[in-house]
Amino acid sequence: MKDITQLGEGWHLAHDGVRLPAEVPGCVHGDLLAAGLIPDPFIGLNEREIDWVGRRSWTYTRDLRPQEDGHERTDLVFDGLDTVARIELDGAELGRTRNMHRGYRFDVTDRSGELSVTFGSAYEEAHAVRELTGARPNVYPEPFQYVRKMACSFGWDWGPTVVTAGMWRPVRLEHWSTARIARVRPLVTVDGTRGRVELRVDVERTATGADRTLTAQATVAGVTALATAEGDTVTVVADVPDVRLWWPRGHGEQPLYEVELTLSDESGRLDTWQRRVGFRTVELDRGADEHGTGFTFVVNGERIFVRGVNWIPDDVLPSRITPERYRTRLEQTADANVDLVRVWGGGIYEDDAFYDTCDELGLMVWQDFLFACSAYPEEQPLRGEVEAEARDNVVRLMPHPSLVLWNGNNENLWGFRDWGWEDELAGDSWGEGYYLGLLPRVVAELDPTRAYSAGSPWSGSWDHHPNDPGHGTHHSWDVWNRQDYTEYRAEVPRFVSEFGWQAPPTLATLRRALPGERLAPDSPGMLHHQKAADGNGKLNRGIARHFALPEGDFDRWHYLAQVVQARAIATGIEHWRSHWPRCAGTIVWQINDCWPVSSWSAIDGDGRLKPLHHELRRVYADRLLTLQPGADGPVLVLANQGSEPWTCEVTLRLMRADGTETARVTLGATAPPREVLRLPVPPEAVPADGSAKEYLVADAGELRAVHFPVRDREFAYPRPRFDVAVERVDGSGDILDVVVSADTLVRDLLLQADRLSPHAHADRGLLTLLPGERTRIRLHGAPDAGTDAIRAALFCVEPA
Repeated sequence: MKDITQLGEGWHLAHDGVRLPAEVPGCVHGDLLAAGLIPDPFIGLNEREIDWVGRRSWTYTRDLRPQEDGHERTDLVFDGLDTVARIELDGAELGRTRNMHRGYRFDVTDRSGELSVTFGSAYEEAHAVRELTGARPNVYPEPFQYVRKMACSFGWDWGPTVVTAGMWRPVRLEHWSTARIARVRPLVTVDGTRGRVELRVDVERTATGADRTLTAQATVAGVTALATAEGDTVTVVADVPDVRLWWPRGHGEQPLYEVELTLSDESGRLDTWQRRVGFRTVELDRGADEHGTGFTFVVNGERIFVRGVNWIPDDVLPSRITPERYRTRLEQTADANVDLVRVWGGGIYEDDAFYDTCDELGLMVWQDFLFACSAYPEEQPLRGEVEAEARDNVVRLMPHPSLVLWNGNNENLWGFRDWGWEDELAGDSWGEGYYLGLLPRVVAELDPTRAYSAGSPWSGSWDHHPNDPGHGTHHSWDVWNRQDYTEYRAEVPRFVSEFGWQAPPTLATLRRALPGERLAPDSPGMLHHQKAADGNGKLNRGIARHFALPEGDFDRWHYLAQVVQARAIATGIEHWRSHWPRCAGTIVWQINDCWPVSSWSAIDGDGRLKPLHHELRRVYADRLLTLQPGADGPVLVLANQGSEPWTCEVTLRLMRADGTETARVTLGATAPPREVLRLPVPPEAVPADGSAKEYLVADAGELRAVHFPVRDREFAYPRPRFDVAVERVDGSGDILDVVVSADTLVRDLLLQADRLSPHAHADRGLLTLLPGERTRIRLHGAPDAGTDAIRAALFCVEPA
């Protein structure tokens, strides 16, 4: 039977003649931080102080003792080397690598001595490749398209430039004899309640095992299947009756089945392989209709409106992301009623723990191949690396039922058409051969059970503009960059795979990242932790379109920036959900951050929730109540993504700013399962067009929607008045109920719990209360907070 020796211990990093203790998996920055030799790049302006680390070479060493294990073969296996490495054992070179996104294996049978791994500068590698291939256009100044490395380690419009190096995934020795399982491709299908697991197995043999008959045995759900391997490949098929279907979150349960494959000869077991699989069907309906070309996910025959988010690496030092951190972040994601996570193409193929957690939580995964915002050369040495990387990762990830789509790239097809690349390239390769040739061939060969899309955005062919909202996937960025968020309502794309709005992180995160700084939108640390082009200008214009822009009041600016972010995303999702099935999904940019930064995220770099997260939970819930503008006045929309009819009474109230109710209408409504119901608002409940003193409120049970005819800065808000009481929850050590009683209209009330304690959080986001109403906000993690402190942490909209 194969034996494994983990090689995570005993490594050292050479630095200026000193051998530093090294962590494996890990990276140079982590080891230098642990030794106190560089400052934390997340704090203040420290990022500038560590640029040199990514521009020089680094060597890791450890002793490899003689192996007396009785096996014929010993392999040295690296699951991930970041990125340009030379591996030597006892002074002899084993090999060289130039791809962070692949694994590597070297035969070290009967060899021992000093094992060294020397990492060259990724900058030097990129410059050398650029000399070979010629220059290509790029939206950023760094040369990430010339090296197969996490692109965003070279910086992005939300991330720092921290160019890592190191053994970022586990290292081990594998000792084996006769034969081993080299690769397994599980093709998992289901027909009704009958599942099939077809394991296509590649075998590697030693010289003594070359002619030996081997047996491959698969077991799943109590079913055992056998096959005989005479050569280097064998297929084992297990038909499993009465399987339960795996469903996306919100559509059903997520049963998972253990699959164990054993390779044996007459002497016994030689090797094993285990994974969990799920039985489901996934199709992508890209059919033409009267609106253009659709893009609708169909899971187990059910058409799904996707409630998605984009995912970036959760740390700019990705070796620091533990399985526990993945689970925390993905549980936060699921708590926002998200059902799909898109792994964006400028990051990494995440660790198995990420996909395992998505399998369990019912989070569908849209997986980009790793190309983003740049023209990529298709010549060697890159082309061979791209194919090897794609093959490695398709096979590694295909067991996961959560994986529903392979996507060729992020924005590169759009970039070729709209960003001036075509003239600059003058006929040079730029990646089209990857996205429309190589990658779909690899997916069709290795993983034919899943759909492939050439890019995001992509209209399906060059017959349409790549970002045409009427065809395929669409990225909506003009609104954030140039317009007011109400302009999201101007279009009904078939599928919105990126759109977003920025806000700063929570105050506790800012205080940790910028210690001692007097915070202001343009203070040095705030500007350094704002990487977007004219990011603060766009934030300020977004605020100023709706509110008086605060001058010299950072707390007010911070609150309003977060309110506008939450409102912007809600505006887009409410509009697009109201047009299901024409629009079949939204994927918000973005759910998470890789460091403390002003960005489009709903969860900031320290893992704290922004108001946007709570707003996502509302607008992505199965039942959404919203008031949408219509040609003849507001339209009441009930969007029901649940599996049961939604029958309710909706109360419509026409209110005046002073708290007077001038009209009330009650409507009975039923929204069928997975459908949208649109009802005109009765004329007597419609505010006068352009009125600064009237607004409309719709209530259905605990759901509320509001419609104001004018922007906040034009509305005659009363000075908000409300009482605050604090009640300790019985039997809890650190939980309080904050009871807010409104005397006036209180719009977008927000308790910023982290102002009370860095560990505090509230269960509610933005709330709108009418005069006489009361609400409870549950506060965790601030057991000693008094009424005065809590009142100081409460913010709401105020008159201009």
